[in-house]
Amino acid sequence: MDEEKLAEAYNKALELEKSGQVDDAAKAYEKVLEIDPSDHGGAAVRIASMGKAEAPKRAPQAYVATLFDQHANVFDKVLVDDLGYDVPKLAAKMLTEHGISGVARVLDLGCGTGLMGVKLVSERSNIIGVDLSENMLEIAYDRDVYDALYVADVEDYLLDNDENPWNLICAADVLPYLGDLEQFAKGISSNLTSNSHCIFSTETLPHDDFAGQNYTVGKFQRFAHQLDYVENVFREHRLEIHTSKEIIVRHEQGNPIFGHLVLMQKS
Repeated sequence: MDEEKLAEAYNKALELEKSGQVDDAAKAYEKVLEIDPSDHGGAAVRIASMGKAEAPKRAPQAYVATLFDQHANVFDKVLVDDLGYDVPKLAAKMLTEHGISGVARVLDLGCGTGLMGVKLVSERSNIIGVDLSENMLEIAYDRDVYDALYVADVEDYLLDNDENPWNLICAADVLPYLGDLEQFAKGISSNLTSNSHCIFSTETLPHDDFAGQNYTVGKFQRFAHQLDYVENVFREHRLEIHTSKEIIVRHEQGNPIFGHLVLMQKS
């Protein structure tokens, strides 16, 4: 792959997008995809965020890994201090309120730098973290809260895993990088013991923004889901909503991004 040619094409597309020339920007991003089919820059997601294509089924793995590798060293400051991200704290509070704490086996999907793991650790727990970004996992390792860390895509890990099932699976800020949740829900169900739980966050948008679709890509290149779609797709895999709560997931450009914190139980 010609890195110089790719950078030039991507920068041109980004400039067109920022100037409001969305039709030309979409065409420019299509040229980026021709150069880089793996889509390290998330061109397909950006095209969808401009309303110039249907939302893809998920963000490309290469894009997610590149994005978080690049921002690993400043991730905690930007996410927590600048964007007001507090999902791990809210998730830990919800679990405690429903008597779910100190469980034996915990899987932290998209664990990043370990913000969720810090809230989950206890003397009883065996916690495994999974993330696509090796740079993020290096920081998580230094927190010394995980028993093991794996560089892997969360869907691939769930569907390929042959270890014993888990008592609790967490996925904070994972769904904004997934659109179609069929494989994710299937993987969660197959990796949970009966009557155990999964907790995750979602982002959402006003109903009209979905244009009749179950999920869409918002203007910040993150996937938003309708709550009834989330509920239905998980129910198909024997997972029922135990409780859900509307939350402010983070802030972008000073404005709140709304979503849900969802606690599910496997029947």
